[in-house]
Amino acid sequence: MDLALIWAAILAFAVLAYVLLDGFDLGVGILFPFLGGRDERSLAMNTIAPVWDGNETWLVLGGGGLFAVFPLVYAILLPALYPLIIAMLLGLIFRGVAFEFTVQATKLRGFWEFAFFAGSLIATFAQGVALGAIVQGIKVLDRSYAGGNWDWLSPFSLLTGTSLVIGYALLGATWLIYKTEASVRARVSQLARPLAFAMAAAIAIVSLITVWLQPQYLARWLGWPQSLYTAIVPILCVLCLYLLITGIQKQQDAKPFLAAQSLFIVCYVGLGISLYPNLVPPAISYLDAAAPPASLEFLLVGAVFLIPIILLYTAYSYWVFRGKVQLGEGYH
Repeated sequence: MDLALIWAAILAFAVLAYVLLDGFDLGVGILFPFLGGRDERSLAMNTIAPVWDGNETWLVLGGGGLFAVFPLVYAILLPALYPLIIAMLLGLIFRGVAFEFTVQATKLRGFWEFAFFAGSLIATFAQGVALGAIVQGIKVLDRSYAGGNWDWLSPFSLLTGTSLVIGYALLGATWLIYKTEASVRARVSQLARPLAFAMAAAIAIVSLITVWLQPQYLARWLGWPQSLYTAIVPILCVLCLYLLITGIQKQQDAKPFLAAQSLFIVCYVGLGISLYPNLVPPAISYLDAAAPPASLEFLLVGAVFLIPIILLYTAYSYWVFRGKVQLGEGYH
């Protein structure tokens, strides 16, 4: 067995699960200023209250797994992305504190609601900029980070940061369409359609720029005969966007959310196609970065038991709190 490849797939799954699950509740926070009044914001928070902290389990699994399984990647990416990682963690912490304090606050409730929005926005933007910094390439010399303190900052990384904010806001809007009724649903339905078109434009622009960032990306997407296979990705993106927009127009509940989630999955697969087999482009592959086989085997035994448990309690929590959330119900 290629244990390094198995672990790369496990961590890729953990990151995807985090994006799909925590993405929509970060998106709800990003949409906070666009909701009409305290009652609507409370209702929006109630839709994510039972699941938001559990969604972040996958971030812990991804980060901890990276440290244990691919220590070289961890050692390179952390110094390359320190400001972004710190900003993301502070945003998530501030957002979590704001979530709890909003329930108790009276005079300062407006401040904590703004903190919930700001924490969500900062965490999302930092994640997007970090993604762009990785995709554009990390300078490595003698298996160590060889770049400067500001190499992560570029027009492309700012573009990916902005794109992820749009994407998470779209996930949040479609989640609220799925979970709410009346005024909140009507309001986010009006936001979801322009967000879908903005997301389509962001995907197109980022994809076109990405192809030219590294020779391997260009060969993977435009080379022959590889392009026969990779062409499936943009076709599926168009299909997901069509289902998303038609679902919004027809005022369907679940279809827009599922289509938005599917769009993220397709884009994630496209990212994997570009990066494979590298975890740190352009030159550090999963084989180069893996821990010793004995460590991978030992950790895999734990993962075989741990990951199904996480999946089961996640599925159970969503099942228990299924259905629409009514005003005045839930956490607040």
